Amino acid sequence: MVLDLSWNRLVGEIPGPLLSLTFLEVLNLSYNHLAGRIPIGKQFNTFPNDSYCGNPDLCGFPLSKECYGCGMIFGLLIGGLMFLLEKPKWYVNFAEDIAQQIAANKRTRQKKRRQRHGLRMN
Repeated sequence: MVLDLSWNRLVGEIPGPLLSLTFLEVLNLSYNHLAGRIPIGKQFNTFPNDSYCGNPDLCGFPLSKECYGCGMIFGLLIGGLMFLLEKPKWYVNFAEDIAQQIAANKRTRQKKRRQRHGLRMN
C-alpha cells in the first residue's frame, strides 16, 4: 500500500500513529514542515531518502543529516549552573509567586461568580 502525504503542510514531528502501520510499501512525507528525528524501526527503516525530502528540519536515518541533542545539553548545562550558583531558590520563589497569583485570581473569580448568582437569586 502507498501513503502519499506530500505537500500537506504537516507540521512538527512525524505523527506517532504512522509508526503502527505495518502494511506500507511506500510512504511519502516530502515537502511538508516536519521536524525532529525520523522514527527508527518497523517500516521506517525501509523507506528511502526521498520519502522525506523538502523537510529541512528532519534528521536521522536514512538522511545524512545527524540529530544532535544540543537542546538537552544546553538545558543540563544551565541546570547544573543554577544548582552550583544556588539560583534554584530564586526560581522556586518565582514559581511560588506565580502560583499564589493564579490562586488569588481564581478565588476572586469564584467570589464574583457567587455574588452574581446571589444577586440573581434574590
